[in-house]
Amino acid sequence: MRNKPTLSSLFLLIAAVLSITAMVSTSAAQSTSVSFVKTRGASLVDSNGQVIQLRGTNLGNWLVPEGYMISLSSASSPTRINELFVELVGPDSTAAFWDKYLDTYIQQQDIRYLKKIGSNHVRLPFHYLLFTDEEYLGQRNQGFTYLDRVVEWCRAEGLYVLLDMHCAPGGQTGDNIDDSVGYPYLYSSKTEQDKFVDIWTRIADRYKNDPVIVGYDLANEPIAHYFKDEQTELEASLNKLYGRTIASMRKVDPHHTIFLNASIWSTNFEMFRAPVAPNIVYEFHKYWMPPVDSAIAEYVHFRDSLQLPIYLGESGENTDSWVDSFRLVLDREDIGYAFWPYKKMRPGRCIRTIVQPESWSVITAYANSPRRTFKDIRAHRPKRALSQKALNDYLLHIRNIKTQLNQRYIEALGFTMKNDEP
Repeated sequence: MRNKPTLSSLFLLIAAVLSITAMVSTSAAQSTSVSFVKTRGASLVDSNGQVIQLRGTNLGNWLVPEGYMISLSSASSPTRINELFVELVGPDSTAAFWDKYLDTYIQQQDIRYLKKIGSNHVRLPFHYLLFTDEEYLGQRNQGFTYLDRVVEWCRAEGLYVLLDMHCAPGGQTGDNIDDSVGYPYLYSSKTEQDKFVDIWTRIADRYKNDPVIVGYDLANEPIAHYFKDEQTELEASLNKLYGRTIASMRKVDPHHTIFLNASIWSTNFEMFRAPVAPNIVYEFHKYWMPPVDSAIAEYVHFRDSLQLPIYLGESGENTDSWVDSFRLVLDREDIGYAFWPYKKMRPGRCIRTIVQPESWSVITAYANSPRRTFKDIRAHRPKRALSQKALNDYLLHIRNIKTQLNQRYIEALGFTMKNDEP
């Protein structure tokens, strides 16, 4: 465990002042016709001023496909998955596949089901390219189309939405999860930083009056551990970018909470040595450690010492007993959470399992074959009709009627197992 931060009297004074400022802002917002979830000291409070604990899941693998969730470890990022499909069936068929996929993978019935079992919010990962004119999953500049759908579904079903930029311009992490080239160039490129600030400001402007939005999660898991030699420099750039982005967003939306991921896969709270701004939630992620109180002690210390709210944006990918044990730790400490993910192909460790079509082996075999040269591609590419059938079968299997609900996992999350509506 990292050393706990030493707090100077100045930091304590700053924390007290900003906490008072946040409470004043909360009262002002609640006096208007529209009320929002806000921070109050170390807690989140709803529009009635009642403390709330966020409990939910991540809608991963939808707007940001990940290879491991569809048994394609060798095609791990959205870009590489798309390239694989284009090699197999061509650009037009791939675009048609993505169009159907985006309309099918998450639907209102998914949101309704999550509400029914006990979730009160969803964390929604998205790719920045959805808000540009560059093609992404066969779409151009269609980000609000999909975000608006989820917002309206959550409004109808009574859930909050946390918007999560999972893939930032230039890459914020430096690995497959941010769809980058393997290095977090966001921190050294003014062009990419300008895009980052612009997209978040446009998103904040669109949802500035919408209480369904619980907050904006600026950058998922920034700065992987691979870049230890540059960590200090990269963190300084990240903190500067956070400050610039918050200032720009607050000009158009002064009300909503903003969630800040820590560095090193969202684990290193040492980068937050003092409060960043009012109405901020500090986010950590934790995987593959003993599910005991000591695993989160440093984050609890941070919260209690500075009286600032914390949130677990991701965890899971483990046994049902592990998920149950860790969720109980979080509940004892009144820490909000969203476990990862809601749905995927690999069995278990999610609320819904997508049953792998028998034909999918055509895709995985080709993905795992040597594809370094055009000669390799020609030698190993299966017949187009077989690949197209596999993709079509997958589109059938992602529908809820074909998925398997995992009762023990659902109950491990503290939710109540319910069957799908007929």
